[in-house]
Amino acid sequence: MKKILISVAALALATSGAFAQNTVDFATVDTDGNGTVSLAEAQAVWKDLTEDAFKAADADGSGELSAEELATLPAPAQ
Repeated sequence: MKKILISVAALALATSGAFAQNTVDFATVDTDGNGTVSLAEAQAVWKDLTEDAFKAADADGSGELSAEELATLPAPAQ
């Protein structure tokens, strides 16, 4: 049982980075200050962000991301 617990703990530590939440400051991404983030603004931070991924995050279909929608994106690659 002890070996299983140690294995589970090690696995949890090894994978915790994969589940890191997006901690990007909304105001930093919203460079024009209009209160939403465009695809171009998001791609300045998320270099590999595709239009399809952006549209998937755009829950209300407005063509721009709110702070809540932006928070659903994974942390940008560093």
